[in-house]
Amino acid sequence: MARALLHRVGSPLSQELDDAEIARNGEFQQDLDEALNDKLDQVRAGWGEKYVNRVHTKGKLTTWERINALKDEGSRVFEVGTLVNWGVEFAGSRRPAPGAGVVTCFARVANRWVVIIANDNTVASGAWWPKTPEKIERAQEMALRLRLPVVYLVDCSGLFLPEQSRSFAGATGAGHIFKKNSLLAANGVPQIAGVFGDCIAGGGYMPIISDRVYMTESAYMVIAGAALIRGAKSLKLTSLDIGGPEVHVHQSGCADVRVPDDPAALTQIRNEVERLPTSAAEFYRHGVDAAPPTFDTHELTSLFPPDFRQGYAIEQVIARLVDQSLFHEVLSGVGREMVVGLGRVSGLWCGFIANRQGLVDEPGRGKRAGGALYREGIAKISQFSRACNADGIPIIWLQDISGFDIGAEAERQGLLGYGSNLIYTNSTNDVPMFTVLLRKASGAGYYAMNGLPYDPVVQLSTPMTRLAVMEGRTLAIATYNSKLDDDFEIATDDPEERAAIEKGMADTAARIEADMDPVRAASRMDTDELVPVSELRPWLECLVESAWQSAGYRRVKNPRIWSVHDLEVLCPTR
Repeated sequence: MARALLHRVGSPLSQELDDAEIARNGEFQQDLDEALNDKLDQVRAGWGEKYVNRVHTKGKLTTWERINALKDEGSRVFEVGTLVNWGVEFAGSRRPAPGAGVVTCFARVANRWVVIIANDNTVASGAWWPKTPEKIERAQEMALRLRLPVVYLVDCSGLFLPEQSRSFAGATGAGHIFKKNSLLAANGVPQIAGVFGDCIAGGGYMPIISDRVYMTESAYMVIAGAALIRGAKSLKLTSLDIGGPEVHVHQSGCADVRVPDDPAALTQIRNEVERLPTSAAEFYRHGVDAAPPTFDTHELTSLFPPDFRQGYAIEQVIARLVDQSLFHEVLSGVGREMVVGLGRVSGLWCGFIANRQGLVDEPGRGKRAGGALYREGIAKISQFSRACNADGIPIIWLQDISGFDIGAEAERQGLLGYGSNLIYTNSTNDVPMFTVLLRKASGAGYYAMNGLPYDPVVQLSTPMTRLAVMEGRTLAIATYNSKLDDDFEIATDDPEERAAIEKGMADTAARIEADMDPVRAASRMDTDELVPVSELRPWLECLVESAWQSAGYRRVKNPRIWSVHDLEVLCPTR
């Protein structure tokens, strides 16, 4: 019977690094993690205690109180898009919009993974800011790709009107949320909504297409609130009178069930999720129990050197991500700057595609630098990606890449064509793919290794990630190339011109280095979430279990008939 034979990879960290390196790397990572966690805490606090008290005065729970009451006891929440809008100021507001005023996350409810989309009612009463629609749509897309139930916790005062031009129109404007509602419904993805307060205009539309809609006594859904209806003031009408549960549960039929308060609504939503099919993950484990890595995941904190130009062993990373640190490498004798293979996460099969660092000995080619893509490696990961797609195996991309090989030989070998082949493969795969940007994510290599433009279900970055076309110094050289000689030195004897070029290059490099900050990338939604490296294993458990939860919507082969086995027969290790 054809099967993947798993072998132990990795080793104790003390055999890989000396004590001084472990301490130095750990301190570097700790500083990054502390800075990140401080920002995450600020976002999760919303607009602060004053606004929490204001919510409680209305007899309601805050958004995070609702999420914590809804999720399974003892389970954790995996938030995406936490840092969207970080550092951005908005006209008409003295305060920022932490998290774009909405929480989107994966959570376990009634032992099933769901995607929760919840307006933050401590931030402008859950208003939609610039990037709020995109953030909601991104979460809806994740749910659609994985066929996970969506739970909407709606408490939304509509668009933040002073910035409406940046959130109303366009291809990803607020109206696209309702199209995503429709696509989820058309694909049979369950949607359950709890309406807890203000639901004005778009906020009122969002829950309507859901399969179940619960309204509390303090909730209302209206196209326009009482403030905009002529005569409402003289008639002493409130928005609750116009669109409260009395209207929408008992008259219009736009909601299904009327409940007294937040806790009652959350109990009913849990009951609805419990009526859905259970997760298929246990079936797809094929009798294998989930198991942690043999080597402690938290040791990843001490593995990566502070200087991104220094290498590390990618096998040590994989050993701290896969169950029991067991891995089956495929096509190990060719394209050795790339590692492809199979492992289990939480007892479930997944494919790994990763960049090797340092000098790599390629059979028949000699030594060459890792962290780049050469012809053999591109062909290797293209074929492995296609095989995983044919077999229904989710793929995890571990990206640390400086780009493609360049030069006359690379062009003669047709790297443009091989790269296009890989891009086509990644663009047309149906299997769930997840991308982790470990450190460098540079140039076309970022695209080829399934960067966000190629639609991974989720792209994670770490606090080390540097996402850009090229590094700041390199880009400065490219920008001022006409002013430099063949050794990239400034080609002028004029002191004033030299000083101006030096300043221009320094300013360019500094600006690019600042743009490469992963927090800025997360704020722009150029990545889905920043995750400390020590947290990557729990994140992968969530994502891989989510990928295997729903059955019957994509091709899934049992391991006996994988096409991955054919690759190894036809291309044995040399």
